[in-house]
Amino acid sequence: MLLADLHVHTKWSDGKLSIGEVVDLFGRTGHDVIAITDHVVNSDNLIGKVTHRFGLTVTAANFAEYRDEIERESRRAWDRYGMLVLAGAELTQNRFRRNNSAHALVLGIDEFVSAEGTVEEMLTRARAQAPVVVACHPHEQSEFFANTFYLWNRRDEVRDLIHLWELATRWDLFPPVARARLPFVANSDFHDRPHIDAWKTLLPCAKNARDVVATLQRGAGLAVTRLAPQRFDDLVASPARFPALATA
Repeated sequence: MLLADLHVHTKWSDGKLSIGEVVDLFGRTGHDVIAITDHVVNSDNLIGKVTHRFGLTVTAANFAEYRDEIERESRRAWDRYGMLVLAGAELTQNRFRRNNSAHALVLGIDEFVSAEGTVEEMLTRARAQAPVVVACHPHEQSEFFANTFYLWNRRDEVRDLIHLWELATRWDLFPPVARARLPFVANSDFHDRPHIDAWKTLLPCAKNARDVVATLQRGAGLAVTRLAPQRFDDLVASPARFPALATA
């Protein structure tokens, strides 16, 4: 089983570390697969305009540079740590009402995917352009201001546009996702070092991009795990795999 974290932010949006720093941190702590998923934010509402104004989003204008940096760091990650790095983004539509906010990961992308238009238009575009689409933190979170309920409230309508649903994000679990028997993953929504020990996905496949993508598309046989935070300092100092706290 490959230890994977498919929801990782860097300084390209609102993360605290560069892509290189992220690669070193995840590589030293025994991860097999990560996805760099910086925000791509819509620009057709007030929150989106402010986000663009402060440069907290990847844009069509700088996507090629973003993708090139991921590719360079992907080669280094493989050579140094034997770790796969996928290129991705978090399509982001934030509204003042949490029932109208929606976030979706697009994984394995080579071209820019826009977050403009309605949520359904965004997802249709994502499904056409990305090998894997994931519904982010679809249910109640402990950080109440970050809640995004649009996809969950319309799960029957958007089901065919989404491959996977986050069953767990950061330190939150979403039992309704499990009860609905939706295909799932678990991710850290990583923004800074303390998030390294959050929820992860275990993938039953060979360590290559083709098999990882195919396994995610199939959405079967996956497991979720938490990492042990008390070992963090030791493991940063020397490469080793975290012991799991819980697996489902």
